[in-house]
Amino acid sequence: APTENPTPSRSSRLFQQPANAMSGPHIVIGLSAVVVAVGEDDPVVLVTAQTGSDRIGLPFGAFDPAGDRTLELTLRRWVAAQTGFEIGYAEQLYTFADRGREAPLPDADSADRVVSIGYLALTPEQARLDTAGARWRRWYDFFPWEDWRTGRPALIDAAIAPALKDWANDARELTLKEQRWSRARLAFALDGLSWNEERALERYELLYEAGLAPEAAADRLRFSRETVPAPASAPGEPMRSDHRRILATAIGRLRGKLKYRPVVFELAPPRFTLLRLQRIVEAISGLTLHKQNFRRFVERSGLVAGLGEMEASAGGRPAELFRFRREALTARPAGGVHVPTARGD
Repeated sequence: APTENPTPSRSSRLFQQPANAMSGPHIVIGLSAVVVAVGEDDPVVLVTAQTGSDRIGLPFGAFDPAGDRTLELTLRRWVAAQTGFEIGYAEQLYTFADRGREAPLPDADSADRVVSIGYLALTPEQARLDTAGARWRRWYDFFPWEDWRTGRPALIDAAIAPALKDWANDARELTLKEQRWSRARLAFALDGLSWNEERALERYELLYEAGLAPEAAADRLRFSRETVPAPASAPGEPMRSDHRRILATAIGRLRGKLKYRPVVFELAPPRFTLLRLQRIVEAISGLTLHKQNFRRFVERSGLVAGLGEMEASAGGRPAELFRFRREALTARPAGGVHVPTARGD
């Protein structure tokens, strides 16, 4: 089975000629998918390997306007071709167009400009993958500082904070030093500030700007021919091209959406216990919830219904099984779940 993108047709080019020349760079629309599930204890994302690359990435391919009626249809076709998996719920995430950070396509000329449109897709289970090179990976492998379920990650104070402090002090102007350190304090909850789990992209961009992400050195070499030494020790596994940036965007979006929309049920099986539902919210948010408070909140929301059945748990009391009352969404707008604020100390 192929482990890289099928070759897109040349009709994927939006503009066959630039405005000021007969030939030159073209604009290519690329689509990337962040497909999220929650395993036993951790959030996982669908990744693919690509021939000629030592890094894994997200499912990614070019939009073919001559072959597909919509962007989403192209996305679904790409994911199925690269992973053997048919995605369900999907929503458009963000458009990435920064020059020098785009995700290159197999048939794109080096001068082509790739505009990448990211999608977030949710699935209630880790489906079996039939395509070689596709697999599920914990998203905390790429962002270990984002998991606060057992407390503040030690690497923030042991590695990240000192490196960001050095980066701030490298600035020649006092104002810039203060600005850099202020951003670091807010992003990583330093000096006792509160942790905001939704700032996943802000934290990754800060590490990228400070040269602490291996992707930064590769991008500068590819775009500006500037040789920048890769960091000696960088937290989190890098991904190819700009895919870790896209994944960070998805993490922040999903964490925020948990609070105002019932998207957690898109990640839950048809029959679930309230403890399982709580574990899903904790896995995505990277935080620990109060069991009784969460249970009361969910039961009062009117979004779940008991099935009158019990699920035996190993070493514990049987737990009641529930289902998501999807029909309740037609009666009134439904909100999300309460997620507590974590202190930085």
